Amino acid sequence: MNWHLIQHNKMKGQYNMDYDIELAYSCAANNAYFRLYRWKPYCISLGANQSFDDINLDKTKKDGLDIVKRPTGGRAILHAEELTYSVVIPASAGYTPKEVYEKISIALLNGLSLYHPKLKRLCLENEQPNFPKLLSEPSGKLCFGSAAKNEIKYLGKKVVGSAQRKLSNVLLQHGSILCGNYHRKLVDYIHSDSDTRLDLSESTTELDFIIGERINYNELQNSLIAGFEKEWNIKFPEINSESVESIPTIKENF
Repeated sequence: MNWHLIQHNKMKGQYNMDYDIELAYSCAANNAYFRLYRWKPYCISLGANQSFDDINLDKTKKDGLDIVKRPTGGRAILHAEELTYSVVIPASAGYTPKEVYEKISIALLNGLSLYHPKLKRLCLENEQPNFPKLLSEPSGKLCFGSAAKNEIKYLGKKVVGSAQRKLSNVLLQHGSILCGNYHRKLVDYIHSDSDTRLDLSESTTELDFIIGERINYNELQNSLIAGFEKEWNIKFPEINSESVESIPTIKENF
């Protein structure tokens, strides 16, 4: 398996989603990808099966936020002070979706521990929540309202949220690593009651709060890359964004 690393700076929401899905559709049987990126402007992404009716579109537009749909499932996320990752791996690699999810989580956990010693207290969620029940609750429209099994948390609060989808013979997984608390403003754009704010506040925490200082995104990326290489027993040859020649708009495939 030939693993490739892609590092992007801040990109628009539609570009980020199109790039991930294009990597999946163009992935050859002997290739796999690990991508790290950020967002500009800040962007709300909705799960593939989530309705735009959940969002106050007028306020989103007024405040200059992007809004897109993800190719994966899950619920709404406000991508702001975060580092986002994506992994594209073909079925020919021989891993089940559950194995991929767990290995990615362990790789991220290792990388975060390398970034700062206080992050060694991060751990994996060991239980799977009752998602049908959660979706009926006030926080049910919010991705960070709960933690799924093998997602990364700190003292019971979610730090990394991930989602996965199989596209033909390729698995796409991407997720948000919370670095600051701006993502909590998502409740200002959701059509829901005030209880949602409390739920999101109590269910998440962020890297800058845990370590007590601002995040150096370059150092964080380097640490995550090292953690990923260790868990997957690989060494990345770095490639750039021109490795995928065209990124078509494929919104209809979401």
